[in-house]
Amino acid sequence: MMATGIDFGTTNSVVAQWDGEMAEILEIGAQGLDADWRRPGFEYLYPSVVGTSSLRRRALFGWEAKLRSEEAVEACKRMLREDPLVKIGGERFASTTAAAAVFRTMVTAAEEEAAALIDQAVITVPANTTGAARYRTREAARAAGIEVSTLLNEPTAAAIAYAHQLEEEGEFLVFDWGGGTMDATLLLHDDGFFDERASRGVNRLGGLEIDARLRRMVLDRAPARRRWSESEERQFRLDIERSKIRLSHEESVRLVTPDAVSVEIGQGEFTDAIQDLIDRSLEPVEQCLAQARMDPEDLTAVLMIGGSSQIPAVRTALSEVLDRDVAVTDLCDPLTAVAEGAAICAAAVAGELQSIIRVVNTHALGTVTKDLGGERAFSTVIERNKPLPQKRTMSYQPTKDWVTELNVEVWEGAADRPLDHPENIKLTELRLVYPERCKAEEGAFDLEYTYSKEGLLSVRATLQKTGEEVLAGEVKVFGDGEAPPEVTRELDRLLSLEPTGGPVAKPAPPKAVRPAAGGTASATVPAGPMPTGAGTYTGTLAGPLVVDGSNLAWNGRPPRAAGGKPSFAALQAAVVALQFKNPGREIHVVVDATLRHQVSDAERPLVEQAIADNVVVQPPAGTEGVGDALVISIAEEVGGVIISNDNFAPFQRAHRWLRDKGRVIGATQSHGTWVFTPRTPNVSAGSGRSR
Repeated sequence: MMATGIDFGTTNSVVAQWDGEMAEILEIGAQGLDADWRRPGFEYLYPSVVGTSSLRRRALFGWEAKLRSEEAVEACKRMLREDPLVKIGGERFASTTAAAAVFRTMVTAAEEEAAALIDQAVITVPANTTGAARYRTREAARAAGIEVSTLLNEPTAAAIAYAHQLEEEGEFLVFDWGGGTMDATLLLHDDGFFDERASRGVNRLGGLEIDARLRRMVLDRAPARRRWSESEERQFRLDIERSKIRLSHEESVRLVTPDAVSVEIGQGEFTDAIQDLIDRSLEPVEQCLAQARMDPEDLTAVLMIGGSSQIPAVRTALSEVLDRDVAVTDLCDPLTAVAEGAAICAAAVAGELQSIIRVVNTHALGTVTKDLGGERAFSTVIERNKPLPQKRTMSYQPTKDWVTELNVEVWEGAADRPLDHPENIKLTELRLVYPERCKAEEGAFDLEYTYSKEGLLSVRATLQKTGEEVLAGEVKVFGDGEAPPEVTRELDRLLSLEPTGGPVAKPAPPKAVRPAAGGTASATVPAGPMPTGAGTYTGTLAGPLVVDGSNLAWNGRPPRAAGGKPSFAALQAAVVALQFKNPGREIHVVVDATLRHQVSDAERPLVEQAIADNVVVQPPAGTEGVGDALVISIAEEVGGVIISNDNFAPFQRAHRWLRDKGRVIGATQSHGTWVFTPRTPNVSAGSGRSR
């Protein structure tokens, strides 16, 4: 069993495993990543998104959900804290179920694409996550079949990764600004021992708020002229997020609204627009240092993690306020350091590494008391920032005589805030039963909280007069064990979800391709005799042929990293060969939305003309990206045979017919000759389009 760490993020999740010497980041789901979204390290990200599309009969996850959903639920982790229900495919599901589905599909992708088994893991959470959200994270992982070794705070995980790499001890300040929250945490590392000394944070301050600010900038200059469709609205949100990422590396970006209005945003004006958000992100840093009574110059290192921390203005602001440099990304990767640290922690928990990891509780735990006037107040039993495990006892007594029982409320939050403040959350209510009626002073009792390093809380109450135990139990909101049957059932329902709301929309079928007798489109077909040795279709179905055009256009070409480009001429030659061997048989040709940008400048007009003439089709708006889903959808609709070398691994669970004999034909080009042979996609292999 490999020690596994999972960074379950608001925007993206990352999985790492300990290989005996180092933490290896798993590349899962990257075949759904479009060229327009490819950035260094993005192949390791698995978007925490669940969605549906009219082109797919089942729910989508990861990059497929992010880039090709018509309806999507994002920020599943934030919803664990705030929204009990989410709407997916016209149905309502618990947010825990949506998160469980993301966990489950990550586990499946790791097994199918990286041959990695995940049945136990250390899972990270934001430093200032409440107990209720921690419980829901644990419950979601359990429902997905993952045994949670422990929940580890994200800043601690990043510090573990950094310290392990450099073998450095000292005081680390971790600035964690991701998609949903901002946390600052001060940690001490001493001889393999990690101790969280202080932690402060701001909820609802992350990449989502920065996206909203950029969106406002664009709409201020180009107000919407009409009501946008859900698909247009979703594509616009994606364009906003992608532009925000580009502004970390480019002087300006140009966005086009669904009304076809072009807007240019410069990096400087974008920085000005989010300056107040940057200022708010620095407040927890100052609070954290003040709480620990530490000067910035005494810090060993300043680490920055989370996608929002990559914005140049953010890194500059933190460096200026601390008057020191921050760790370079080569030593602390903002995208993967948390998962790496979680995997190292998992190895330590499993006894594969000598390291002690000690954490603190980030919120106070207590109960609620009433004064004689009935005024309710938070009464702390375990203060915040206490090292775990922790056991504390406080004494209480009833406000009235002759009571037979009391309801003991268990709360988590900030004792210095009013009880109704959003940071204060009632976790549960426990029943204290007296053996007999008694006067108030005789009913005095000691209330004991025991909080484990795994985040489990047990509560015990004993009478001061007799020592008799009158309350004992675990706070189930923190609990562990098997996932409730209702969660498991709802997860199965979500994973098999089919879009509702009428018939599944299908794109207009492409025109059947015929060998051209001249003109622009045929100019790229090689001259000379028709290719020979095209093979036969023994054992295949007799339906139409559905050509995975982008896959064939890349056949035999050098990878993109080596300067290779797909060839539209090669694709046309393959179609001609298919038509020659299958006279009268209908042929559909599908290409990715990005193909016209990938071919040579000379071929781009030919691709665009073929699309305009409906000779080839690409995914419609709202499902931009690789055409795998469209290829499968058309083949399923017309009962056709797919021509592709792709393995369609992400689709085989929902479309088991892909592994039926004769439903997929492979294609190979050799010295100008196209050879077509029956094949069965291997579910454990990678995508044939990976370039």
